[in-house]
Amino acid sequence: MSRNLGDVLREVEELRSMVHSATHDRPADEVHPSHRPSVDNLDHFVAMRSCDLRELQNDLASLGLSSLGRSEAHVLATLDAVLRALRSLTGDVSDAVEDEPDHGFAAGPRLLARKTHALLGPTPEGRTTRIMVTLPSEAADSSEMVEGFVRAGMNVARINCAHDGPDAWSKMAGHVRRAASKQGTEVRVLMDLAGPKLRTGPMAPGPAVAKVKPRRDVFGRVLAPGKGVFVPDGATTMDRADGLPVIPIDRQLFDNLRAGQVLHLRDTRDAERTIVIVDTAERDLDLCEAVVIESARTTYFTEGMRLESDHPSAFGGLVGTLPPAPGFVRLAVGHVVELVGSSVVGEALAADRVRIGCTLPEAVAALQVGHRVFFDDGAFGGFVEAVHRIPGGPCTAVVRITSAPPAGGKLKAEKGINVPDSHVPVPALTERDRRDLDSATLLADIVALSFVRHPDDVTLLQHALSSDGHDHMGIVLKIETVQGFQHLPEILRVAMRTERVGVMIARGDLAVEAGYERLAEVQEEILWLCEAAHLPVIWATEVLDTLARTGTPSRSEITDAAMSERAECVMLNKGPHIVRAILTLHDILHRMAEHQSKKRQLLRPLRSWATTSGPD
Repeated sequence: MSRNLGDVLREVEELRSMVHSATHDRPADEVHPSHRPSVDNLDHFVAMRSCDLRELQNDLASLGLSSLGRSEAHVLATLDAVLRALRSLTGDVSDAVEDEPDHGFAAGPRLLARKTHALLGPTPEGRTTRIMVTLPSEAADSSEMVEGFVRAGMNVARINCAHDGPDAWSKMAGHVRRAASKQGTEVRVLMDLAGPKLRTGPMAPGPAVAKVKPRRDVFGRVLAPGKGVFVPDGATTMDRADGLPVIPIDRQLFDNLRAGQVLHLRDTRDAERTIVIVDTAERDLDLCEAVVIESARTTYFTEGMRLESDHPSAFGGLVGTLPPAPGFVRLAVGHVVELVGSSVVGEALAADRVRIGCTLPEAVAALQVGHRVFFDDGAFGGFVEAVHRIPGGPCTAVVRITSAPPAGGKLKAEKGINVPDSHVPVPALTERDRRDLDSATLLADIVALSFVRHPDDVTLLQHALSSDGHDHMGIVLKIETVQGFQHLPEILRVAMRTERVGVMIARGDLAVEAGYERLAEVQEEILWLCEAAHLPVIWATEVLDTLARTGTPSRSEITDAAMSERAECVMLNKGPHIVRAILTLHDILHRMAEHQSKKRQLLRPLRSWATTSGPD
């Protein structure tokens, strides 16, 4: 020990007195009755963590006592236990510490479990952490897809209000309810309000060109021919789930195509190319009127290009109307971005200078010289060098790019913009969100509020719900900005006016705003604070993302998924392999539940190093 026992005892007594005095008297309507012990414990935790306790922790650990490192859920109970032990060591048998029954060791975990059940539903079999799944747009038309999610282990279905619309949301929610009932389980529905998302504006469209490209090895040798799809000109869909390029052609030519036929053309580079028709099954079955083609060499198609058949009847036709490629601007370190607070079309002004629009003019107006600006989830970043304010016109911020991929990269339309140093005077609850609330209160159990930055944002949502008689709705507060993190204690205190409430750590935007190097630290502090308030946490963004998209997980995301067991719920995003991701996450959470509860390791018997067994 660095100090004598008496000094350590006095410091803990002073700490306990300061923490206890941090409890605030609040009017009855400021806190829901179910949260009153929790808001007191939150005050105790914030007060205790305002001190530097590292020397005290070392001294307590050297005595074999609690070092206060797992006290979040029961701050006073932990301090009282330490005080009793210290007094016993000094020979003081009196017990001058008053019991605080609402803040005992068992009370905190019990409150958290009860609130988690109320918000997110019953504890799933085999694990304590719930799994939330973002429903793709296709879920509106596929009850089988939703049934598969429920069967795999989905406990909460997330409907993203930034996409689709009320009709699709209603179908999704209906599929969830019926699938849960059919499988004898309970699945909650969460509707996630879009909020005031900052995005890049429209871009000047690219050329109307379709490219069929073969797959090659590292030596440039063809491993597999390039594939594409012919459809009749005027087809309503130009997107395919398999990602194949779609080329519209004359209806007469399309109707004459048969498997095995060969077409000849000169592509956009005047290069002679040969196209083979390999599959007409979709057309023959009248699925979506398409035939699959192959080319052994890279081929570029554009509107009006002539296609000639080698069939004895020698028929031919033209390539129809192709949609323009999505536009973009190219950025690299040193480039300048003129960020305009309007829907101006993005375009290159010079080799190293571009102009793009911003969907939220207030965000551009809030920028000042020296403020940071990030684009596309942090792929590009820079600093504001100047701000031009035109009376009656849009504001323009001049941003110098200081971080970008080594070879530069493309910035496309509708990509996220983050302004972590700016105070954007826009409430988290937008007018669109207020309209979407009408659907949420009819269809969902929980509503999520995006981009919460200030306690007033929570108050707006609470008033909007109560004014329509929907106080019963659960709410989830998404922490994805630096301001939201900085104001989190006040945000939680206001949130606890509502009975059912939780927090989502939206790690995507939060990582960009706080800095990737700080994400782990910020995430940890949010977990601590929410545990002190006995509120459930949803661990979100890119959990098993590679697995959901490709079918194969990365090693790092498996570790990330294992760490997510410390939250009460984990969110998976959509992807073609999402069912496998749900099953994998269930298995990981089931295994981790036997080893850890929050920060506390559970010392179950380990058989990993037995001579006849492997990892268990």
